[in-house]
Amino acid sequence: MNIETIAAQAAHKIDSATGAVAPPIYLSSTFERDADGQYGRGFVYSRSNNPNRQALEECMALLEGGTSAAAFSSGMAAISSVFQALSPGDHIVLPGDCYHGTSQVVQEIFSQWGLEATTVDLTDPSRVRGALRPNTRLVWIETPSNPVLKITDLAAIAAIAHDAGALCVSDNTWASPILQQPLALGVDLVVHSTTKYLGGHEDVLGGVVVSREDSDFFRRIRSIQSRYGAVPSPFDCWLVMRGIRTLALRMPAHSERALKIARFLQEQSQVEAVHYPGLPDHPGHATASAQMSGYGGMLSFQVRGGIEAAFGVAAGVKVFVRATSLGGTQSLIEHRASIEGPASTTPDNLLRVSVGLENVDDLIADLAQAL
Repeated sequence: MNIETIAAQAAHKIDSATGAVAPPIYLSSTFERDADGQYGRGFVYSRSNNPNRQALEECMALLEGGTSAAAFSSGMAAISSVFQALSPGDHIVLPGDCYHGTSQVVQEIFSQWGLEATTVDLTDPSRVRGALRPNTRLVWIETPSNPVLKITDLAAIAAIAHDAGALCVSDNTWASPILQQPLALGVDLVVHSTTKYLGGHEDVLGGVVVSREDSDFFRRIRSIQSRYGAVPSPFDCWLVMRGIRTLALRMPAHSERALKIARFLQEQSQVEAVHYPGLPDHPGHATASAQMSGYGGMLSFQVRGGIEAAFGVAAGVKVFVRATSLGGTQSLIEHRASIEGPASTTPDNLLRVSVGLENVDDLIADLAQAL
């Protein structure tokens, strides 16, 4: 079945009790036992499982081409579950420009548990090989990266990780399963913040881990999900499933608008640099073209004049919304370094843009007047 059909139906089943086409929301925290003491209907307690969460997990496994998925209450909960499944003394390799929340949770929390980490430029396979150690258990990829949109060759890095006996994990939030399929390229686990493109409407928080195989490592993640209890509510799962139904239509629309805006920004004298893999002069353009079906709705650009000029552009927009997050119908813009904090390596004149679904001419006109 094609991915557009999977997304449109979103693992949906007609409600057998009523014939309802829209799926019900199962708010119950507990479920009835059978007379013999068993749970023949498969549900015990909503921390362990819930019909809405099960439907979301089945949908995500189908969308990513995996065997299993575990849904969480946030993207950071999903990310953290992967690191929690490792052991003290294990070593991981991270990209130097990954989402700041990922690097912060490793440095501030998991390093205290004995997890060792090395950050490198994952766009250079030789640096990844050089960072590997005998105790390397995991290589983390984020492509496109946040916020400068570097592109990592998924198949090449997965092969390097496997040669070292390590797992390869990819954060696929920015591309979504519609534009990129990491598991098909050899990656072992895919992570999403379902808050973003999967939910798609800026009204839900969530995360998910999808596994290519039903491995012992993924079973540890599943155990962490149940025992720690950082699970999404039934309504949150329902909202993400509703968002997924239009995902295959939204992602090309986001991508089309982002490419037009990136081309516009390249022509502006007030703009120092534009970071978007759909531009032919982007260093990762060839790799992105090979492993993505579209370049996504995210871009960033650097404003001439430094941090004050960047803040001035952000302050001047009228159609874009100044807000953190991404992947919704509204276009957002933010000064990224000030969000990331004092340890940020992001250029202080960089603005990150999430291109929404408004008319692209209105968005370009808004940026033009703000610049």
